Amino acid sequence: MEKMDWDTLELACKSCTQCGLCATRHNVVFGVGNREAKLLFVGEGPGEQEDLQGVPFVGPAGKLLDDMLSIIDLTREDCYIANIVKCRPPRNRDPQQEEQAMCFPYLDNQIDLLDPQIIVCLGRIAAQKLIAPDFRITSQHGNWIHRQDRWYMAMYHPSALLRDVYKRPETFDDLLSLREKLRELGMCKDTGIGYVQRRELGMCKD
Repeated sequence: MEKMDWDTLELACKSCTQCGLCATRHNVVFGVGNREAKLLFVGEGPGEQEDLQGVPFVGPAGKLLDDMLSIIDLTREDCYIANIVKCRPPRNRDPQQEEQAMCFPYLDNQIDLLDPQIIVCLGRIAAQKLIAPDFRITSQHGNWIHRQDRWYMAMYHPSALLRDVYKRPETFDDLLSLREKLRELGMCKDTGIGYVQRRELGMCKD
């Protein structure tokens, strides 16, 4: 795919019919956030609410993601959020390899335009596409990988944290690691993390 500017890319993406997901979508979910940000979060694909509204992470998992960002003093204005596939897979199944292959050039173009210093993969699907095909989220989340002047890390997808609250303390550790990396790269709003807020979100170990 020829590289495009933001407006051209978004128009091309929203008119895409390269895979079967176009037949069942309500909206293409292009991405949201600050296009000047150097922090990129990548999920696997839109869910029901994202498909209906055309914005990534707006359902319960999106609310949790916003809360997770707030723990380290970030908002959606401090980052950009996108997905491996831009259309919702039926019944929220995993996107198939062919669907990922057809859609990935759009994300690749977004990465070129953003030129992020940090990419955080939310969940197994994104990590296997962007970090390593055999990536194991349960054992490798929170690990940093430096490749081509860019830092990569994966953490549990917020939807996984909704299903299993016992994963939340591990995710808090990953958030602390992200904050430390942001600080190391001069990208951090260096303020405290409230214990009460952590406890309300189930991010505490005690």
